[in-house]
Amino acid sequence: MLRHSTPPQPKATSRAKSLYFMTWRWHFYAGLFVIPFILILSLTGLVMLFDDEIEQARYQELLMVTPQHHELAVSAQVAAVQQRFPDYAITQFIHAQADNVANKVSIRSPEGVNLFATVDPYTGQVLGTIDRSESWYSLANGIHATLLIGDLGDYLIEIAASLGVLLLVTGLYLWWPRDNASKAGFLKLRASQGVRIFMRDLHANLGGVLSIVLLFFLISGLSWTGIWGKTLVQAWNTFPTYYTWGEQPESALTHASLNHGNEEEMPWNLELAPMPESNAAHDHSAMDMAMPEMSHGSISVDKIVAKAEELGFTQYRIYFPNGDKGVYTVAANTMAGDITDPRNDRTSHFDQYSGKLLVDVTWADYNLYAKAMAAGVSLHQGDLSSLNKGLNVFFCIAFIAISITGVVMWWIRRPSGKAALGVPPRFATNGIWKAGLVTLIALAILFPLGGVTIIATLILDWLLFSRVEKLRLALR
Repeated sequence: MLRHSTPPQPKATSRAKSLYFMTWRWHFYAGLFVIPFILILSLTGLVMLFDDEIEQARYQELLMVTPQHHELAVSAQVAAVQQRFPDYAITQFIHAQADNVANKVSIRSPEGVNLFATVDPYTGQVLGTIDRSESWYSLANGIHATLLIGDLGDYLIEIAASLGVLLLVTGLYLWWPRDNASKAGFLKLRASQGVRIFMRDLHANLGGVLSIVLLFFLISGLSWTGIWGKTLVQAWNTFPTYYTWGEQPESALTHASLNHGNEEEMPWNLELAPMPESNAAHDHSAMDMAMPEMSHGSISVDKIVAKAEELGFTQYRIYFPNGDKGVYTVAANTMAGDITDPRNDRTSHFDQYSGKLLVDVTWADYNLYAKAMAAGVSLHQGDLSSLNKGLNVFFCIAFIAISITGVVMWWIRRPSGKAALGVPPRFATNGIWKAGLVTLIALAILFPLGGVTIIATLILDWLLFSRVEKLRLALR
């Protein structure tokens, strides 16, 4: 008779226990760094979700108008602003999305300050100005992107988002039911078994159920960062990636130069792409006689509006030429919030002298990742519908709750009366380090800054924390 042998249970149990506690330690250490950033990003995200409501409440007298039958030509509205602010450069015209809201003309002072001049489209009256850098959205977006400390803040957020992926993966492992203990709180809230158990259930179940949502926010956010985003992802998904504008001359400026301050107005896959240039070698005097509406050698903005509407633009913003070789740019995209359907994304460049269409980039020109980003932006910003916005509010509050419950759990289980962090214990068995090494290598390849941070921490632990008694005790 054949007898079936089974692996020794103590060894299997020991390995499972070792893997569990190693995962818990990684989850704990990642959480120490990531939680403050999740709180910051969630809180600023809430502010950005209600940007329109906040700005309309703050600047109601500058934004609300009485609808009438006919709007003035764009050139007349821009001329009214230029007359009011003769020393300012006109950089952009934004058509309002509702008939009772003023149009906006972006102007730049000689000192480089960007303002919105709001203008009644029916009367041409300039209602006033709004400093673009002083909006709540601009402040929240600045914190959301760089913590208001430039590249350093961008790198810190990229590290946090990268470690957030590690936090997510380890959290899913800890949450998924494996034994009676983990099954007891799976998709349940045990409110009668003490604060720590309740907080654990709330933390684990919220994090587990919303893991895909959190991963979406992390990856879409990482796509804007300086290292992983611009270097590893954005550069390889920029249109055009492997070819230039063809016969059109190329500018040294990129599409990112059209952004105002820290506002992201250009589609993600166009930011790094060079701008085309206008042909400045025209006989401007002859053109001025043929086209009396031209100003300073450039074709009238009304001609550009007509051409844009012929292309199918209904909602748009117009960027004015920057210098003699600059172009008119008409854009409507989900990034700037002009539209909510990414399939209608369009960016068109026109020669400022002839009005010739130089480059026309639409949804069909986007590659797969660029399409995912264009679609993801609308979801990320809550622009698709009231339901989308309401869900994003819930997600932000849920991420805040996950972070706070994690802190409360640590506070309850930390060693009382000792100067120690209360790090989960280490149970080492032969071979378990291989699982950790594979995970570390994968993270370092996919998210370099996160991998470098973990490697630096391990080196620091080996050189310092494990050798200095006080530090070693503090990490127990």
